[in-house]
Amino acid sequence: MRLSKKVWLVVGIAVLAVVLGFLFMTYSQTAAEHRQLKDSLALAQSRLPGLTAQKADLQNQESRAKSALEISQARFPQSVASIEYGDDLFDTADESKVRIIRLTASSPVDRQVGAITYSVSSFVVVVKGDVKDMLDFVHALRTTADFQLPWSAHVKKVELNYKSGEALIGLDIYGYKR
Repeated sequence: MRLSKKVWLVVGIAVLAVVLGFLFMTYSQTAAEHRQLKDSLALAQSRLPGLTAQKADLQNQESRAKSALEISQARFPQSVASIEYGDDLFDTADESKVRIIRLTASSPVDRQVGAITYSVSSFVVVVKGDVKDMLDFVHALRTTADFQLPWSAHVKKVELNYKSGEALIGLDIYGYKR
């Protein structure tokens, strides 16, 4: 069976219409995507200056926070050491049957002794009790019986007041620095 020229023309026009319809649909989708991308790009470009300024601000905050962290980290072990020394001093006072009525500490400083660097904290301790007990406390500090290595104490000054039953003791506590 032979198809007439009219049928071939109708089939050709139908195929051409389908192809043109497919091309139009593809073009419409691409144009919509292009508009959407163009709008997204414009929005992103409008946000860019604000985000750039925010990034710079966050970087400044980060550098300030890092500096504060480094300072805190440098101070923290010193604070912890002073607290631990204070605990040992109170324990030694309890064992010696004296009562610490005042305890002051200086910030630790590094001190070179020979080839070793120590972190040295100076303390002034005022204790109250019997003279014998205060002398026991001073002896315990001198022998550092209750201090755990790597700490040692050096008693620099002792002032006993027999009338008030108080003693003022100045000492340095040496902590080995790793």
